[in-house]
Amino acid sequence: MEGLKDIIPLNFIECALCVPHFCCGALFGIGFCAYYFFEVVKTPILYCATGPFQDFLVENLPILKSKYWPTLWCFESRAQTIFACIVRARMLPSIKYRREMLTLSDGGEVALDWAEENSSPASPIVIILPGLTGASQAEYIRCLVYAAKNSGMRCVIFNYRGMGGVKIKTPKFYCAANCEDLAEVVDHVKKLHPQTILGAAGISMGGLLLGNYLAQYGSNAVGKIKAALIISVPLNIFEATKSIEKPYLNLLLNKYLCDNLQQILMHHVGRDQFPDVDLENVYKSKTVREFDENFTSRHFGYRDAEHYYANATLHNKLHLIEIPLLCWGAADDPFQPFEAIPLKEVSQLNNVAMVVTSRGGHIGFLEGFWPLKEEQYIGRIFSQYFTAVFTVGNNHPAFI
Repeated sequence: MEGLKDIIPLNFIECALCVPHFCCGALFGIGFCAYYFFEVVKTPILYCATGPFQDFLVENLPILKSKYWPTLWCFESRAQTIFACIVRARMLPSIKYRREMLTLSDGGEVALDWAEENSSPASPIVIILPGLTGASQAEYIRCLVYAAKNSGMRCVIFNYRGMGGVKIKTPKFYCAANCEDLAEVVDHVKKLHPQTILGAAGISMGGLLLGNYLAQYGSNAVGKIKAALIISVPLNIFEATKSIEKPYLNLLLNKYLCDNLQQILMHHVGRDQFPDVDLENVYKSKTVREFDENFTSRHFGYRDAEHYYANATLHNKLHLIEIPLLCWGAADDPFQPFEAIPLKEVSQLNNVAMVVTSRGGHIGFLEGFWPLKEEQYIGRIFSQYFTAVFTVGNNHPAFI
């Protein structure tokens, strides 16, 4: 080597040694870009029976025809899920709501938070249901409220019992299968605004609850809610539970949700309020399934978590829904494996549609290289769908 220095300039040798490293880096970059452009960036796929509702969606939702470009540096499902929460929480300001306290038939109370900026008394209303541990200030709810404001709609967020800073007045919580509170909320909003068109949107567990309400009430929901939208909903709870219990990242998300449920319960519940529930055992739960086994199922009169899930799951009830329902999810959602989405069933239903993006995680759907913007992908879904429902839907065969 010393002899080579006399013959070949040192800087030439150093450059030659760097060539393999440069080539490896270039090949990796080319491979990564090829994978991103050909496997990650795709147009959403629509599943729905041929007919008026499918035509309505294709004609009025431009987002269905555009490729979804997940954020380049975090398109992995868990990364989308986590970073979406962080980015939106820092970027989106808190919403100023008009709070209405609603006393339910059993004496319990829930908070209805109204977002009415840029609207008029004649503006249509969308009832929004948060996820499992969310409330009106959840970052994904703020995305939808921002989209509604820019579209001239009013929103009312249904904060479940004990959520949104409201004290529990009766020994009753909430779950995905118990639709009594939602039914009272829908009837209350309709009574306040009898001439106003109502829509409804649910995120994650909120979508499960909304879907169960629509399935249970069937034709009785017709005339109350014109159309519904659910995003990132684990339609098949059994498969969703298996998926979210897989180590290690999925299980960490699971434990985070379980911890939040325990904190909510601890904040409201005294040990003498639920004599049939072993709260010490509840607080030892490490997963959502264990929490549902130890608390939710017993609290709502189910034998066990399996019995509760059988009643709460939505994948086998979609045919009971009689108003137009759009379900939007990601193929890589850790809470809902792609193979468990009932696509065959949905493809045979006239008023239920499922749209699946190749990526997006669970309530993620970040897009662009740096997704620090108020207009989010889920906001565009919301605004395009409900704008079409409240305008074109008045005379469209899908809504007649």
